[in-house]
Amino acid sequence: MNTDHQDDQFYLARKSENLRRRAGLISGIRHFFAQNNFLEIETPVRIPAPAPEEYIEAIPSDDWFLQTSPELCMKRLLAAGYPRIFQFSKCFRADERGGRHLPEFTMLEWYVAHFDYRQLMDQCEALLLAALQDTEHGKNIIWQDKTVHLAPPWQRITVADAFSQFAPIDLREALAQDKFDEILVEYIEPRLGINRPTFLCDYPAQLAALSKIKKTDPTVAERFELYIGGMELANGFSELTDTDEQRRRFEEASEARDAKHWAHYPMPEKFLTALKHLPPCAGIALGIDRLAMILAGTSCIDDVVAFPPEAL
Repeated sequence: MNTDHQDDQFYLARKSENLRRRAGLISGIRHFFAQNNFLEIETPVRIPAPAPEEYIEAIPSDDWFLQTSPELCMKRLLAAGYPRIFQFSKCFRADERGGRHLPEFTMLEWYVAHFDYRQLMDQCEALLLAALQDTEHGKNIIWQDKTVHLAPPWQRITVADAFSQFAPIDLREALAQDKFDEILVEYIEPRLGINRPTFLCDYPAQLAALSKIKKTDPTVAERFELYIGGMELANGFSELTDTDEQRRRFEEASEARDAKHWAHYPMPEKFLTALKHLPPCAGIALGIDRLAMILAGTSCIDDVVAFPPEAL
């Protein structure tokens, strides 16, 4: 008898309940979007020019790349007049593997025209509450031996306030010492979303990525991340619609990548051209695998996907 086959059958069979939970979650999300007049779309996973980002490396595919996010193509659709769109998309990132990371993972992204990041936080909260209402997690989630209560409103805290409450140094000093990410991961993230889900918002302008700078406070960007049980689940923002500013940010990121001898990406010119027609809007990316981890009560991402890379 082939023991390897038996082991494989057992490995896959023991995930059945988690995969059913995952399927139910995705079904609930689709229902929410259908009720709110969203169009589900698909965009290619293989693209010629990813967005240049200093800390994310794409995986090459011949002379193109596997997408790290469907963001650029989705915003081109938004610019073409599609006001509410979403998709479940396979995304790929080099050198990402661990208990919470996979090199190939599933992302939910959605975009809404004439929304800002505050409205998007409200919508994210409503979506997850609706998707979970008919599950055993309708009122609370127990993860890592902690109970996270889902009753709204969910907590919102600015990055500056989070540093003041939880970090050994303030935000300004962390940025000056180039320790923002280190302190965020070690001191702040483990304290977010412990009793109820938490939106960490108003990121420093230096970390705006593709987000809009706040008019009432130019030191911060209209960007947020969602945390449940100390784990980051989503990243969203009011979208930058200034083509010249976006090009400048891409050029700065490209220079930083060149300094690390990372792959050179062509400038995504079709996206930059479409940006001229992008309406005021907001968008968000939510990690389906990580959300499934929380619903399954597991600390290992391998438990909620059928085939992590080592099982292939």
